[in-house]
Order: sequence, then C-alpha cells, then structure tokens
Amino acid sequence: MLGPVILAASRSDKMRRFVSAAPGTKQVVDRFIAGESVDQVVPIVVDAADKGLEVTLDVVGEDITTPAQAEAARDAYLELVERLKVLDLGPRAEMSVKLSMFGQALENGHELALANVRPVVEAAAAIGTTVTLDAEDHTTLDSMFAIHEELRKDFPQTGCVIQSYLFRTEDDARRLAAAGSRVRIVKGAYKEPASVAYQDKAEIDKAYVRITRILMEGEGYPMIGSHDPRLIAIAQELGRQSGRKLDEYEFQMLYGIRSDEHIRLAAEGHRMRVYTAYGTDWYGYFMRRLAEKPANLLFFGRSILTKG
Repeated sequence: MLGPVILAASRSDKMRRFVSAAPGTKQVVDRFIAGESVDQVVPIVVDAADKGLEVTLDVVGEDITTPAQAEAARDAYLELVERLKVLDLGPRAEMSVKLSMFGQALENGHELALANVRPVVEAAAAIGTTVTLDAEDHTTLDSMFAIHEELRKDFPQTGCVIQSYLFRTEDDARRLAAAGSRVRIVKGAYKEPASVAYQDKAEIDKAYVRITRILMEGEGYPMIGSHDPRLIAIAQELGRQSGRKLDEYEFQMLYGIRSDEHIRLAAEGHRMRVYTAYGTDWYGYFMRRLAEKPANLLFFGRSILTKG
C-alpha cells in the first residue's frame, strides 16, 4: 500500500527537498493550499460565504522546534482573527489548530501549547467564532483531549477531532458526545501501528459508521469530515434516524476536493464547511493529502511528468 510509504516520506527532509523542487509540485500544492498569506485566503472565505458555505482555516506548519516558533504560530492565528474581525467574517469562519504547532512536543509542551492556544481561542470567541483542535498521531491525544477539556471550561464551543482508525476512538466518542460539544470525525491520516489502529480500509470505514452513530445519537454537534459518498449518505441517514435537523450537524471537506459536492450539500440545506489550509510550511499537510487518496498521487505524478 502506498499510503504508509507516503506518510513515512512526510517526515523525511530528503523527500521534502525533492518534492519541493519537483516541477509539478506548485500545480498540485495550489489545489490543496489556498495561499501562503492571510491576504490570499481572505477572498476565498468571502467567496465561500457568497456560495452558502462556511470554512475552517488552518495555518499549516507542525514541525516546531523552538518556543519562539510556537509563539509565531500563535501570532499567525491572531493575525487571522483580526482580519476576520475587520471583514465581519467571524460567523462564517472558524479555525483549526494543531497543538504540535503551538509547542506540544517541546519541553513542558503540554503547558506551552495550552498557554499559546488559549489567546487564539479567546480572540476567536470575541468575534463570534471558535477553534477546533485537530487530532494528530496517537501519542499526542491524551494531551490534546486534556487541553480541550480545559479550554471548554471558559469556551465551551471549542471543538476537537477524533479518528476512526484508532481503537480508542469509540470510547472517546461516547465521552465527547455530550451537550454543547463539537466533534469532528475523520478517518485519520497519520501512520499508526497495528497495536493502536485498524490497518484495513473496510475496518476503518465500519468504525467510522459506528462512531458517527454514537455522535448522532449523542447530545453534541457532530461534524462529518469525509469525501466518501457512501459515508456521507450513511451520515445523512443516521441523522434522520436520530431526529436531527439539517442544522444540527455539518459536513466538512477539504479545499480543492469535490468542490461540486460542497455546493450540492449546501443547496440541500446542510451546513457545509470547507477545511481551508494556507501558509508556507505546506509539506506535511500536502503529503498526507496524497496518502489519503491514490488519485491525488496520480495527479501529482502526471504533473511532474508534464513539468506542471
């Protein structure tokens, strides 16, 4: 399977240099990354709002090695909040953050990440929006969930992400599916060992359905992160079975993937949110998008062969 190989490459400096220099890279990166700066991403938020879509914005970058870099990540999000405030876009755009970007892996990383992310969550709340904590590899999750719980004491709308390929996730979903919670369910895009995660796609999909049912039957707000037509249809049916109105859950898809489906779901009355990443440190995010879907890798390969 190519997925694990690509995920391993996402941590390779040698592969980073190769991919960055490849002639077709920019064409493919531009498909998944909305731009490098706030100035480039704001028009995309405006366009999405005009189409009846919402967005969640991710400033890409995970391999933080110093506290100063973590503070710079915090400041990048604060700059984003300020731009959304000026343009009155807060109600249409939330933010997604990876705690590794806020220093989670550094010395005293749990406390550092909490200290850096709190002002972002506070600033988001002040303009009428919120923050979702993205899930990363399984070794980081206890810290992420603890930070999520701490933030929700003052900002109960703070969301988090769970991943269906991990064995632990059904228990996490039951705990999180409480009144006022916001939980995004995704399949998972990190290389995880067989001791903690399903390795077979069919088993991951089955777990996804079980977890979606738990969220739909719970009292929180489910966010269905998937591009899979079958899983989307199942989620719609589970929503109906649970008596949920269309605005009592939402779908989320990545910027640049199945854009027509974004419009279709919104036209049906669903809340549809587009996960929109931007920034200069795009490599890790980009490689996981390739790993998730072989068609993305084929598209990249064709771009290299044709020199973009």
